[in-house]
Amino acid sequence: MNTQTIRKIAYQGEPGAFSHQAIKRWFGEFTPAPYPTFEAAFAAVRDGECELGMIPVENSVAGRVTDVHHLLPNSGLKIIGERFLPIEMILMGVPETKLENIRVAASHTMALLQCRKALRELNITAEVFHDTAGAARALSETRELDRAVIAPEPAAELYGLKILRRHMEDAQNNTTRFLILTTEDRVVEPEPGIDCMTSFIFRVKNIPASLYKALGGFATNGVNMTKLESYIENGVFASTVFYCDVEGRPTEGGLKQALEELNFFAVDVEILGTYPLDPFRNSEGQR
Repeated sequence: MNTQTIRKIAYQGEPGAFSHQAIKRWFGEFTPAPYPTFEAAFAAVRDGECELGMIPVENSVAGRVTDVHHLLPNSGLKIIGERFLPIEMILMGVPETKLENIRVAASHTMALLQCRKALRELNITAEVFHDTAGAARALSETRELDRAVIAPEPAAELYGLKILRRHMEDAQNNTTRFLILTTEDRVVEPEPGIDCMTSFIFRVKNIPASLYKALGGFATNGVNMTKLESYIENGVFASTVFYCDVEGRPTEGGLKQALEELNFFAVDVEILGTYPLDPFRNSEGQR
C-alpha cells in the first residue's frame, strides 16, 4: 500500500495552459490541480487542498494580470518564489482546416494582447475565452473550420488540433512572470547569501507629496526598486494601492531602513513575500 502524500499545486486554467506548462517545467514532482478562476486557485492553497499555487502576475508584452494584484493582499498567502517562462503563442485549428479559412481566433485576454499585430496582419478577429487551453478544448468539440485558437503547443497535441502558425507573439522576448504562493505556515526563509526580492503593497497618507516622501527612503538607502504600480481599489479613485518589487530582504541593510521610513508616510503596508531572485533577472538583456 502506497502511503505517500500526493503534493498538489494549484493553477488557473485547464490542462495544457501556460501555467500548467510552467508547473511541468519547474515542479515536476507535484500534481497539477486546475481551477477555473484565480479566486478558486487562491482558495485551494489557502484551504489546504494544494500545497502551492503557480500564478501568472505579468507579461513583458501585455503587462500585468489585473486580477492577481487585487487577490494578493489579505489573501493569507505569501510569495515564496518567482519563475520566468518564455512564451510562444501557437495558432491552431482542427486538422481539416487551413490558415486561409480562419476568421476568428479565441484565447485568454492576456494571450490575445500579445498577438495583436499578427492577428491584424492575418485579418483574424480576436475573441476572448476564459483560458488558452480551454479554448483549444472547446474547438476540439465544436470542430468549426473558420475558427482557431491561440494556445501553448502542448494544447495542440492534448486536444488533437493542427498547428497553423507558430510565433504569433508580437515580441521575440515575450516572457511571463509567475509567482509561487503558499500559506504563511509553510514559508521558509531563503538561505543566507542568496539574493532576494521582496514584494509589498502600501497606501499613502492623504497629505501633500506623500508618495514622493514614501519612496524617498528607497533612493537614499540605495534600494533597487524593479517595479512600482498603482491600482484603484473598491472603485474609489482616492483609494489607490501601490504594489512594489524591490531587491533585498526587509530585515537587512538599506531595505530595512527604507521600509522604516515608508511607514512614516504610508498606511496598510503589507509584505507579500521575500523570496530568491530568479536568475533570469540577471540574464543578458534584462539588466
